[in-house]
Amino acid sequence: MNLFDVYPLLDITPVKGQNCYIWDENGTQYLDLYGGHAVISVGHSHPHYIKRINDQLSQIGFYSNSVQIPQQKELADKLGTACGYPDYQLFLVNSGAEANENALKLASFVTGRKKMVAFKKGFHGRTSAAVAVTDNPKIVAPVNETSNAIILPFNDLALLEEQLKTNEIGGVIIEGIQGIGGIHVPNPEFLIGAEKLCKQYGALLILDEIQSGYGRSGKFFAHQYTPVKPDLITVAKGMGNGFPVGALLIAPEIKPWFGMLGTTFGGNYLACAASLAVLEIMENEKLVENAAEVGEYLINKLKNIPGIKEVRGQGLMIGLEFEQQINDIRHVLLKKHHIFTGVSGTNIIRLLSPLTLTKEQADIFVKALTETLG
Repeated sequence: MNLFDVYPLLDITPVKGQNCYIWDENGTQYLDLYGGHAVISVGHSHPHYIKRINDQLSQIGFYSNSVQIPQQKELADKLGTACGYPDYQLFLVNSGAEANENALKLASFVTGRKKMVAFKKGFHGRTSAAVAVTDNPKIVAPVNETSNAIILPFNDLALLEEQLKTNEIGGVIIEGIQGIGGIHVPNPEFLIGAEKLCKQYGALLILDEIQSGYGRSGKFFAHQYTPVKPDLITVAKGMGNGFPVGALLIAPEIKPWFGMLGTTFGGNYLACAASLAVLEIMENEKLVENAAEVGEYLINKLKNIPGIKEVRGQGLMIGLEFEQQINDIRHVLLKKHHIFTGVSGTNIIRLLSPLTLTKEQADIFVKALTETLG
């Protein structure tokens, strides 16, 4: 059987990881500044993470949500404290797309409305409703085509209000920081205004923090650079540090009923163990604070490198826009300097390193990029 070939693969096969480094099958070490699409939050192969999962697996690895799983409540309590939303409710799923799918469904259930608003350059996943609110025609199959998804220009409050005035909008979904679209940070005034308009017109505000959450921005959630409190918050990626897990944080005034949402694998014993380990490591090693400090340090250094058109981002979620296409730049960084980076389109490099990145490792990248561009 052949693999279904849908990914443009790099010429590298990681076989081992440790903190911010990965090694290929030849033993070559690479500085990982991409973290597998922002998934590796507390570093590769952290000993506490491994122990937590192994200890849980030695007891019980899986049962469905037809029974009580005490670790789910433990995770809800710890996450509520860590992220500053102790009064919210937690619904556990398996991925970011599933978290967004359920958020959109819940917004429709609560408001009784069909239409959702999203924004240009946004990405929310590859399942049905998540695809519909994603600004990428390439991933929209005919079955995903719908008039219920409205895509507006980013940061445009006037056009958002025009749509909300129709009283047909059930939810407005915004990324805390747009990731795949090229690291675009929403204007604080836009987020604050969107929250106000949603309340005024009876729509739910959904903050997609799948890529920008879990400390990546230098706050637990990127929207916490503002006073905004969304109705729904979606998380995944860094939540499990590589173990498939996602979640939906739900405002306390939204009341559930049996059968409203459901999942077979979501919130299983191993997923909870991985997620609890991540939160414990983040707290013990002050990784949110490290992301803020090292991210600011790195961004300031990058702004002084000739040849970069623009540096965008917050914390360790950084986008570098170039005038030219970046294929050669990325290739040289990988092959000559052994540094792994991500991309967005043809002219943007995305940096999404583990939150454990040090200033010394940031300097390694700055030196390598300066040489590559020089």
